[in-house]
Amino acid sequence: MSLDSTLVGRTFPATSPYRVSEERVAEFAAASGTPYTPGGPVPATFPIVLAFAAMSDFLDEVGVDLSRIVHGEQKFAYARPLAVGDELSTGLTVASLRQIGGNDIIGIRSDVTDADGVAVCTTSAVLVHRGGAA
Repeated sequence: MSLDSTLVGRTFPATSPYRVSEERVAEFAAASGTPYTPGGPVPATFPIVLAFAAMSDFLDEVGVDLSRIVHGEQKFAYARPLAVGDELSTGLTVASLRQIGGNDIIGIRSDVTDADGVAVCTTSAVLVHRGGAA
């Protein structure tokens, strides 16, 4: 099933607020092999936790099984560093969509904002939605 090009430009509802806690940051750091000292800076790749939640919501909404997705690329652009205690939400926008060899190449942007709606970080990713078996 190919995705419909009318998805380009569509923004999906923001995720529920997520509180960045010392415990969650330490768990993320341990799981990703990232050095972390309690009270230190939140790892630069931590927003993937929020972006993944937004991506999962998007895939559910458009009827794509996560098992058919290959993660192609990920970038982060910061307005400010994340901090323990932040309450963050993430909205996802489909930035691009093209079909190549029966696969959908989906460009997504996830905007991470704080409890006041102020931009904290923007992540962008390329997802490959694998086509059906030949």
